[in-house]
Amino acid sequence: MRRNTLGLLMIVLFVLTLASPGSAEESNRWDFTVYLNDKKIGNHRFEVTDTDGVTRVQSEANFKYTILRIPAFRYEHRNAEQWAGNCLMRFEAQTNENGDRIQVSGERTGGAFRVRSGDTPVELPECIMSFAYWNPDFLGQPSLLNPQTGEFVDVSVEEIGDEILKIRGQDVEATRFRLTAYDVDLTLWYSKDDEWLALESIAKGKHVIRYELS
Repeated sequence: MRRNTLGLLMIVLFVLTLASPGSAEESNRWDFTVYLNDKKIGNHRFEVTDTDGVTRVQSEANFKYTILRIPAFRYEHRNAEQWAGNCLMRFEAQTNENGDRIQVSGERTGGAFRVRSGDTPVELPECIMSFAYWNPDFLGQPSLLNPQTGEFVDVSVEEIGDEILKIRGQDVEATRFRLTAYDVDLTLWYSKDDEWLALESIAKGKHVIRYELS
């Protein structure tokens, strides 16, 4: 009887070993509805997965703006990033903006971060951050990488203050930040737990692009 019980216990332990993942994984997802001047134009999803100190980010955006049911603007963007802590390790981005296709990639190698958006790679500092809205630590950086263009731009960040934001019909305490750079004017909101809540951008022609959590 004892031998049978011991054998059964060994089988259970073996099954549990097969069923248990070898590494801890944590994932978060942000699904935003995107508006242009209060008119819905599409969606933007961010999915962040952490596994054993490596963070992988998948971003997918699809926008379409019509005037009198005639398409006036089309935008599609895909970006895959890999991070180690607050250092971007590699990324690959594809963008289709009204038929103009752009592909940009980059990788941390040889003591630098090399970005490829044409024939000649651009060499940047080894540890850089992109516009990683999901990680509020990016607000402390003096310069950020734009994955869509491959440009490394100087930025200025100002904490505006606290306010109440309506998120999915609920009032949420939030802190508001403004990030500006050449051709960039962003407002971002984060919860008291540093969760990204919303975004507004002033586009060309003073049009307002707004992200609301779905």
